[in-house]
Amino acid sequence: MSKKNILQTEIINSVAVVTLDTPDEKVNKLDERLIKEFKEVLDQVKSDHSILGAVLISGKEENFIAGADIEMFKTRDTAEELAALSWTGHEILLEIEHSTKPIVVAINGSCMGGGTELALACHSRIVSDDSSTKIGLPEVKLGLLPGMGGTQRLPRLIGIQKALGYMLPGKNMYSYQAKKTGFANELVHKHALKSAAIKAATKIAKDGSTKKGRRSLLEKIVEGNPIGRKIIFNQARKQTLGQTKGNYPAPLKIIESVDYGYKHGFEKGIKNESKLFGELAVSPESRELVNLFFGITAAKKNPHPEKIKSVSNIAVLGAGLMGSGITEVSIDQKYHVWLKDQTIDNALKGSETIRENLNQKVNKRILSRFERDEKLSLIHATDTYNGFDKIDVVIEAVFEDLSLKQSIVEDVESAASETTIFASNTSSLPISDIAEKAKRPQNIIGMHYFSPVQKMPLLEIIKTDKTADWVVATAYDIGVKQGKTVIVVNDGPGFYTTRILAPYMNEALLLLEEGASIEQLDRAMKQFGFPVGPVALFDEVGIDVGAHVADVLSDKFESRGAKTSKKARELVDADFKGRKNGKGFYRYEAGSKKKKEVNKEIYSFFGDSARKDFSDEEIQQRLILMMVNEAVYCLQDGILQSPVDGDLGAIMGLGFPPFLGGPFRYAEGVGLAELTDRMLKLQKTHGDRFRPAALLGEYISDKKSFYETYTPV
Repeated sequence: MSKKNILQTEIINSVAVVTLDTPDEKVNKLDERLIKEFKEVLDQVKSDHSILGAVLISGKEENFIAGADIEMFKTRDTAEELAALSWTGHEILLEIEHSTKPIVVAINGSCMGGGTELALACHSRIVSDDSSTKIGLPEVKLGLLPGMGGTQRLPRLIGIQKALGYMLPGKNMYSYQAKKTGFANELVHKHALKSAAIKAATKIAKDGSTKKGRRSLLEKIVEGNPIGRKIIFNQARKQTLGQTKGNYPAPLKIIESVDYGYKHGFEKGIKNESKLFGELAVSPESRELVNLFFGITAAKKNPHPEKIKSVSNIAVLGAGLMGSGITEVSIDQKYHVWLKDQTIDNALKGSETIRENLNQKVNKRILSRFERDEKLSLIHATDTYNGFDKIDVVIEAVFEDLSLKQSIVEDVESAASETTIFASNTSSLPISDIAEKAKRPQNIIGMHYFSPVQKMPLLEIIKTDKTADWVVATAYDIGVKQGKTVIVVNDGPGFYTTRILAPYMNEALLLLEEGASIEQLDRAMKQFGFPVGPVALFDEVGIDVGAHVADVLSDKFESRGAKTSKKARELVDADFKGRKNGKGFYRYEAGSKKKKEVNKEIYSFFGDSARKDFSDEEIQQRLILMMVNEAVYCLQDGILQSPVDGDLGAIMGLGFPPFLGGPFRYAEGVGLAELTDRMLKLQKTHGDRFRPAALLGEYISDKKSFYETYTPV
């Protein structure tokens, strides 16, 4: 039986309306099969004299094209093969661009990567004003550049600076921005998309008129001459190196590709783009980022979909930043949320925080006022447990105090039904301890979100030996719907993410005790690839939180002979809590826009203000090896279910450098034997906290690798 076509064509008012709808898939992807069908449709449009032009539109609810199918990379190993793949895409887009009959694209929902490049090759772009519509060239997130003309067509349409502003970070362009920049020729309601596109195709066919971009006069003057462009490209390179520390080659290659195209013309520009695409696609950075992509994609699939129970009503306990963040990502998915705090005023403050966040989206035209009000209507602020018998899931986000959490479990079990799930958003306390006095321990689970919840992509689910499978499956489903990458780990102090972060942070404190400077510690780890340094992270998370985590985990580490710093507790006792009270390792002046300065007063806790120089490499190796070794311990102890989860958790929850692939891929990249040798040398100098986990020795002896049985799908 032959496969059903992706493209379905109907003729309306002499216009071929071509609907993209990949059978049995949630989204459309640009792959070789789709390119082949496009070619056939273009030939049909070209040869049929009764057809004036064509409209490309999606049959999916909230998706035009999600991008190129990354699976195509698996069948190609060399830069030349991957450059040829890129050129295959160029050929079909050039045919669209040079068509004598207008090709109009109608975009609703997600239009990414190759989908955006397809749209750029068309004669007109009609875009829906729906909040689900987002357009982007996110290839940089895979260590790549847009390989089907994106680096050539987008700058020529909306301007070099604006195009780099979208391509270098891989950020989304929403409907209003698409119209403002000139990417969209017309903005319409999604239900008017098809008719508007047909009208546009007919008009272009009859009078040949197309609109080109919306660059200002100043942009045209600056970008229209070699001197102005040189300044733009030099500044872009400088800013990019400042942000990436040279760890990511793709952003610089994007700038190079745009620059080359302006110097040598469009035709040479697209050929050079394909060449650069191939070079990047075989780089180690891209390989790791593509592995990460496959890991994230696999994590979207609930391992036990048959056990999921339907959830409509969620209660969030605690209306602070964490609780209001969890509420916000929940109402985005149309869950009704009871936001409870000790007083109704506190609960209403949490609701108001969410309103302010949504108002920012309204101001940016990402949301309409109606959509904002619709979301806000799903929040029910309360200070009681009234109505909790109708709640499906309770997510507790209160202070890290075991007795408090146990008393809340008791209150919830009295008010809720026998099937209500109780999820704790603890960052370190064992879930089995929280459930110790529970009547229904099978309903209790950990759902560890990261702050700020709206931006941080990870959800770490923690299950005990008593947690029911349906509870795990249901919590997983909620996380995926909230837009999170979900990992499931087994219970234990600190679970996975906090447990591997603690020795990393502890080593930073020990280095400070040895005389290292705050500036060098943070600079060295940012150079290594972390988004923030360990000392700045202490201030952001809260020194008091760090001290609490150290209290919870110190017994485990010290039982292995590890030296643990007590400085965080000393600092908290002296009222140093970090950014939250304006008193931390750095100075925080209200309203100041100056670069933050080190609070040298804090050095009195670490000897004196005289600091010693360490090599950046020593700092980097001591900190990173503590984290990597603890990740291996977590796999050895059964906290982790796979190294894939370990790498996803470290990258998406803690900012482990994505281009290094996570602790386990980093270990394999270095080589397990080499990694062990480095740790043994540090053990001789600094003690047993650097003793390699036994699992490393086992893998070396058995010539095994972490990923030989765990290949992302």
